[in-house]
Amino acid sequence: MAWIKFVITAALIVLTAIQLAKYGDIIAVRTRLGGMFIGVLLLAGATSLPEVLTSISSLNQNAPNLAAGNLLGSNTFNMLLLAVIDIANRNQRILRKAALKHALTGSLAVFMIGLVVFFMLADIDLKIGWVGIDSLLIIAAYVVAIRLVQGNANPVPQSNTLPDIPEGTASLRRGIIGFLLAAGALVVVTPIMVQSANEIAVLTGLGTTFIGTTLVALVTSLPELVTTLAAIKIGADDMAIGNLFGSNMFNMFAIGLTDAFFTKGQFLAAIDPSFLLVGVAGLLMTGMGLIGNLAKLEKRIWFIEVDALALIIVYFASLWLLYIRG
Repeated sequence: MAWIKFVITAALIVLTAIQLAKYGDIIAVRTRLGGMFIGVLLLAGATSLPEVLTSISSLNQNAPNLAAGNLLGSNTFNMLLLAVIDIANRNQRILRKAALKHALTGSLAVFMIGLVVFFMLADIDLKIGWVGIDSLLIIAAYVVAIRLVQGNANPVPQSNTLPDIPEGTASLRRGIIGFLLAAGALVVVTPIMVQSANEIAVLTGLGTTFIGTTLVALVTSLPELVTTLAAIKIGADDMAIGNLFGSNMFNMFAIGLTDAFFTKGQFLAAIDPSFLLVGVAGLLMTGMGLIGNLAKLEKRIWFIEVDALALIIVYFASLWLLYIRG
């Protein structure tokens, strides 16, 4: 019964999150934001909303490890998607085309993950109210990162002629209403999915650490997969790659935000130490994704680029290490 409930709610979350991204795109078009900025902020925020709601729901059900596994595991899955993009578009060097534009975003994602891993190791026992100073610094770092990305995004042309809005684009009002309805649906469905994931962790004996990093992280990251492939299909390379690096930045922001809903102490101090492995794996894979974007590696093994293959190997190796440690 737990598996059936998990599969049904997971499917609903993915479908709802896709609608969330669709209406987010309408808002972006109507407000005339730049492609890279849309991917890094709006699209990444929309497709990462399931991670945020899942983590908050996990805390409400006294499962902080599910919350941590969901956010840190999503980082590794997002970088696995870079390899998926590479395989799906092996006749084009999409990642190389958009490389320089996303050097800053990728570097900021590496910095944000590194900051979280540092605070996990440092275990700084300082709070403002009930929120740890480490979480507040993570939130502040995200705000600064977004300002940097915004400042380096493609500037809006200084002319009286604004970019044309594609014919058939829904109104801004409809975009906002649709976005809010989809977000509301996620708020209702997500706690049920978390509850079923908790039950699966108990039934299988795998524990919330492994289930959070694999099953839950996979479900909450599927919207990134769908929207990334859809963006590549329409030629929006900036948006697709910005979505993945931006989602990793947003996930780290969500770790800081989650602490605000954790009233039993500091969130980073409460999660299992084994998550350091997941955090470092996400840090390595994000760094590899950035290097793969910038380096001119043309060597293939069969039909897979070397950098894409390396991402796949590190992803599954980290899951295996987490499994044997659990």
